[in-house]
Amino acid sequence: MSVSQRTARTPRKVAVVGIALSDCGRVEGPTPYALHAQAARRALADSGLDRGVIDGFASAGLGALAPVDVAGYLGLRPTWVDSTSVGGATWEVMAAHAADAIAAGRADAVLLVYGSTARADIRAGRRTANLSFGAGGPLQFEVPYGHTLIAKYAMAARRHMHEYGTTLEQLAEVAVQARANASRNPSAMFREPISVDEVLSGPVIADPFTKLHCCIRSDGGCAVLLAAEDHVPDTAKAPVWILGTGEHVSHTAMSDWEDFTVSPAALSGRLAFERAGVRPGDIDIAEIYDAFTYMTLVTLEDLGFCAKGEGGAFAEKGRLRWDGELPVNTDGGGLSACHPGMRGLFLLVEAVRQLRGEAGAHQVRRADGSLPELAVASGTGGWFCSSGTVVLGR
Repeated sequence: MSVSQRTARTPRKVAVVGIALSDCGRVEGPTPYALHAQAARRALADSGLDRGVIDGFASAGLGALAPVDVAGYLGLRPTWVDSTSVGGATWEVMAAHAADAIAAGRADAVLLVYGSTARADIRAGRRTANLSFGAGGPLQFEVPYGHTLIAKYAMAARRHMHEYGTTLEQLAEVAVQARANASRNPSAMFREPISVDEVLSGPVIADPFTKLHCCIRSDGGCAVLLAAEDHVPDTAKAPVWILGTGEHVSHTAMSDWEDFTVSPAALSGRLAFERAGVRPGDIDIAEIYDAFTYMTLVTLEDLGFCAKGEGGAFAEKGRLRWDGELPVNTDGGGLSACHPGMRGLFLLVEAVRQLRGEAGAHQVRRADGSLPELAVASGTGGWFCSSGTVVLGR
């Protein structure tokens, strides 16, 4: 009888037991399916478990019947599936759903996997760089005016600057410190240090964002394996526990967004911290979705690391570096390391890597030299339309 067939009298603890990246950066040749498979095999090998324990599968963004197509490609026949798709926050929300299912005994081990050849597809003319959304529903009132995704983020950033005096230099600091983290990560796509002046002098993409305020475009994939505590004794690595999760969806049309300076992470973060029984001040590292510099800044505020309006000042003086006061996006983030379409799952991989002490030259250490104990991964989807936050601990 499998673990999940037993009656769960009390919720089971859930751990991340396997993580892996596929080949990332400039990847020529492999299909997105192949990157899914590569990441999945590596994550399973990292866990030390047999593939037969996997009875749950979560995937989005690929295939006519996601995740059925991808599960079939991987040779899996899961009895629990999730194809939630809420943009970049998808993977934190999926992790929350999977953890709930495992805790309740509905699944034993759930594999979350993602892969994309976004960069290669653009170069080959198979897709455009700008997201295209249908004109039905609430978006029909914005699409005719050519209101692109980056323009929506730029509007929100400008509002924060107007309300709180946030400066272009403070936003640029987010990019500079992300690159400083990437410079120590051999897997990062861009590692050459940059300065605030270089960020500010770059070509304008959507005011106030210049090129270096925006995420890179890469190929790549990753996978995360979650499992019930019953399987932990059989794993190859020490477990990293899911302590608390939260999710929240906000708006689709910009006209329905009540305050451009508050993201849905304000609620998903509060829920995750409350359920984990910890406070923002307890967190050692933060992995935050950073398609644009403003995302990092406002999410730091909404997660409670600083007061509303103080994100710009908080980001100064190297606080976000791997060796700073609050290391953020320790691998270099979407601004410098990798961003193959949706980055949310990469946040979980990097958080676990740091908690395990496997990050090499960009490994975070506490003041006493010990490994970090607590991490938060917070993904954002759409144009601050959705948020998923996960608190993890050793």
